[in-house]
Amino acid sequence: MGQQEKVATSLAGKVSEEISASLTAVDAELARRYPGDPGTRQPVHTVYVPGDVFEPGTLRSWGDQALAALDEHAPDAASFAAVLGIPEELAGPVHDRVRAKLEREPVEDLRIDFEDGYGPRPDAEEDEAAARAARLVSQAYADGTAAPYMGIRMKCMEAGVRDRGIRTTDVFLTGLMAAGGLPEGLVLTLPKVTYPEQVTAFVQLLEAFEKAHGLDAGRIGFEIQIETSQSILAADGTAAVARMIDAAQGRATGLHYGTFDYSACVGVSAAYQAGDHPAADHAKAVMQVAAAGTGVRVSDGSTNVLPVGPTAQVHEAWRLHYGLTRRALARAYYQGWDMHPGHLPTRYAAVYTFYREGLEPAAARLAAYVAKAGGDVMDEPATAKALSGYLLRGIDCGALDTAEVARLTGLTRADLDAFASPRRGDLTVTAP
Repeated sequence: MGQQEKVATSLAGKVSEEISASLTAVDAELARRYPGDPGTRQPVHTVYVPGDVFEPGTLRSWGDQALAALDEHAPDAASFAAVLGIPEELAGPVHDRVRAKLEREPVEDLRIDFEDGYGPRPDAEEDEAAARAARLVSQAYADGTAAPYMGIRMKCMEAGVRDRGIRTTDVFLTGLMAAGGLPEGLVLTLPKVTYPEQVTAFVQLLEAFEKAHGLDAGRIGFEIQIETSQSILAADGTAAVARMIDAAQGRATGLHYGTFDYSACVGVSAAYQAGDHPAADHAKAVMQVAAAGTGVRVSDGSTNVLPVGPTAQVHEAWRLHYGLTRRALARAYYQGWDMHPGHLPTRYAAVYTFYREGLEPAAARLAAYVAKAGGDVMDEPATAKALSGYLLRGIDCGALDTAEVARLTGLTRADLDAFASPRRGDLTVTAP
């Protein structure tokens, strides 16, 4: 030990106390507005099925149709990898995991649609369909056939359909309560939000429902669908989407980009409406920045090019969907929409390739960070958080196994959660 340094200060302790007191309100505001990611599982996709089409066997049917598409158009790992350009060393593991996923859990998030996919119907018909949806969702959770997340997309808060949207929401939620209560995986999607006041109105609706049934305040959350230019840039030049998150009063769980409504809104012609259009990139970038740190997750939209028809046409659609999904993942949009059972093979192929090709580098960097071992990259706590989040998302969707991550990192699932969780205290790393 060298000579002990003499420590001297110039400021009285009162200075620090006064500064802290002056920032008390800011500290509280930061904690309220930016609590960080909730640490729960985020589905890799959302599947939309019209309210009159959803049946008890819909989820299994989607999985079976996806498996049949693989059998017909890419019956083995090599052919599937060749269509999509998956590296040879990942062809087998990805193909096997995709098939296993389609057999075990083909859909991670289902939205029964009462908006564009359902359209205007007589009130009595939509009432009955909403009540039926509630019964089938409750039944699915009771018998173990439900997707991890399920719910509805109601009509929006615009004047022409507002009353219908409110009533459908009420009928659906009331039906769930009558069947035993709201499931943990319940998700609602509010579409075509243009003004923050529409979000405030939806919060008012949910508050009234919670009070009517004696539920905890804030029990029901919802996603905000971004489908209009006004939701990105308001008339006064502000980012309206940021104000929408605030208007949700902690209930917003996601921002979902609506590819085709938004594209049409800004004048993109039909042939060029896609998730990789510059207008789409701009909108999603604004959404991403607005949501960062708030605990609200961003979801990409969908492609309307369906993998149907002869094999060459299916392969072309698969390559498009795979490429768009990989592009979105690289831009940190970890969720998207799937509109057809034929999209499931390429959704999971893209997701699994993304996580498996990055497994060893991510695990090595995180292990080196924990061991303070250095290496050719100097990582910081924020990067360790991102690395842990990457591995956790891979585990949650089935791309990675907990055991292989533990073997490569020396960390347990609890350790990964601790790194990834917001505003954690001191981290104690345990052996796996």
